[in-house]
Amino acid sequence: MNSMKGLELARAYYEAYGKPMIEKEFAEYAGRIAVGLAGEGSECFGFDDELSRDHDFEAGFCLWLTPEDGEVIGFRLFRAYGKLPEEFQGVKKEKTSLFGGRRKGVMEISEFYGNMIGCPGVPEEAEQWLAIPEYALAQAVNGEVFRDDLGEFSRIRNILQKGYPEDVRLKKIAARAALMAQSGQYNYGRCRKRGEAGAAALAAAEFVKAGISMVFLLNNRYTPYYKWMLRAMGELPVLGWLRPSMERLLTEGGDGGPLIEEICGAVAKELRRQGLTSGDWEYLEPHALSVTERIRDGALRNLHLMEG
Repeated sequence: MNSMKGLELARAYYEAYGKPMIEKEFAEYAGRIAVGLAGEGSECFGFDDELSRDHDFEAGFCLWLTPEDGEVIGFRLFRAYGKLPEEFQGVKKEKTSLFGGRRKGVMEISEFYGNMIGCPGVPEEAEQWLAIPEYALAQAVNGEVFRDDLGEFSRIRNILQKGYPEDVRLKKIAARAALMAQSGQYNYGRCRKRGEAGAAALAAAEFVKAGISMVFLLNNRYTPYYKWMLRAMGELPVLGWLRPSMERLLTEGGDGGPLIEEICGAVAKELRRQGLTSGDWEYLEPHALSVTERIRDGALRNLHLMEG
């Protein structure tokens, strides 16, 4: 069985068959077609392994066009891509369709970003940024671009890769700090005292999810889909070392209070290091209020503390 990772496979398939097809059949547009692999799927994050291959593991790549070029060559390029070999290095190619649902093949740039984040390009308003799920933004900027001479696809991608606008990042950090305080520092212990082990486990899970998102925000990165959260967080330069503590809180049972306080202490220290709070409180809710005071956009600052 081919042991090549999905991104490597996509690039190799493009180099072997896609690039020659474009240069032969679409020579005048070769510099206008962006090519790569990004979006849904573990292979786009580089997390695919042997187990991943039991579903949705196919050879193929994405070809991104401007709307104008899509009008002229979109269908012809779709047909040409469909004629590429059905199997590459022992891996079958994804079946293509003109009617959505596909992860690879020909698509307009606005279509790709619309499918990923709900708008055709970079969000213009803070409220738009807040409304997009973090995992969707992570999917929009993962993977690799193999070629983009025109630069339009990469222009949007590069802006998104810079992370949230600062006021939006601050609003989300404040919301995560408030949720970590509520679920972990407050409700987790109360549930344990009542003997409600299941409720305590749910509180711990809420705390960890908020904590992971907090770590990504402190790195100005987007949190991926839940099954990749911990793995991806462990690779981050800022507070990625908290991954084992979060895993222990979820899996070991017993009193997780000390782990919760360890995590909250590390987060508070990083908030101070980034100049987002000046307080030395152990409880995270005052830090959430302190971060909120630094938001310049009045509408964002006045939203409910936990909204974000």
